[in-house]
Amino acid sequence: MSSHPTHDDRRALAANWLIGLPDSLGLQVASLRPASSDASFRRYFRVDAKGTGPQARIDSSYIVMDAPPDSEDCRPFVRIAGLMAAAGVGTPEIVAQDLEQGFLLLGDLGNTTYFDALRQPGRDIPALYGDALRALVRLQGASVPADLPSYDGARLRTEMELFPDWYVARHLGMTLTDRERQPLETCFQRLITAACAQPQVLVHRDYHCRNLMVLDLPGSNPGVIDFQDAVIGPVTYDLVSLLRDAYVEWPEQQQIDWAARYWEMARAAGLPVHERFDAFWQDLEWMGLQRALKVLGIFARLCYRDGKPRYLDDLPVVLRHATRVVERYDVFSGMARLLDRLHQRTPRTGFTF
Repeated sequence: MSSHPTHDDRRALAANWLIGLPDSLGLQVASLRPASSDASFRRYFRVDAKGTGPQARIDSSYIVMDAPPDSEDCRPFVRIAGLMAAAGVGTPEIVAQDLEQGFLLLGDLGNTTYFDALRQPGRDIPALYGDALRALVRLQGASVPADLPSYDGARLRTEMELFPDWYVARHLGMTLTDRERQPLETCFQRLITAACAQPQVLVHRDYHCRNLMVLDLPGSNPGVIDFQDAVIGPVTYDLVSLLRDAYVEWPEQQQIDWAARYWEMARAAGLPVHERFDAFWQDLEWMGLQRALKVLGIFARLCYRDGKPRYLDDLPVVLRHATRVVERYDVFSGMARLLDRLHQRTPRTGFTF
């Protein structure tokens, strides 16, 4: 019999923890219910609050983060939340914490993610993305401690190796020959070199439409969540995560428009972006290719290892992100041919720079 707590055990532990918190919070523990889950072992619950004390939120609610300590660690979340809040980025308030048991009581940012908002008629999408770009500039201007993990070459390579291991071998059921592995290795090394040469800032790592919340208070968007894996890394990483999202696909002219707006704001804020937009755009595209290869592998792993097949539905968008870059730049021509062979496509001629 496994010694690891089950989901029901963890929920009972969370309820017992909530019961022990101050009465002034007015927590209605019986209302504890699932709120969401993510691609890790973390889960989230919502609990109503009807207290009248100074800490209470009348007729409101809180979020309980359940991060099993044998597989997750709440401390990075607490630390990064402080860094981002100090920089003026909207993050959930940490109301109470039990790091040993792996529970946090957080302010509730609501139910509406950017992903949800994009599907609602009448939403002002340019305004939402303008807010997200401004928040990103603030995030990247945060003061970061020197001991924050670095998005170095070893980490970038480990991520990209998920592509041959999980996407190619497990999802496509194919084994790369030594000859096919060569252009993949060349691609990896070029991307690592380019990423490490970029200016380094605080990187959220998953700054996309499912981790940005639409808040009711005007001028407060977005609420930013799921930032516990933040690192010091390339300045274009979070921007390309937003513009070349795994869950939504924007026309390239829209991507360029938003990238230019960000670039202007970043320069005005003194962030270390390239002084030429064309060079900045290439950095962004190459960074996006690294991320796309990683995400293809992660989504396949989430399906076949973790039993979350819904992520396979998003593979085509991510594959298109990768394909457009390798077809555009001559230095990735070998990778373009490899993708064509893997997907049994007729080679196409793309733009080259």
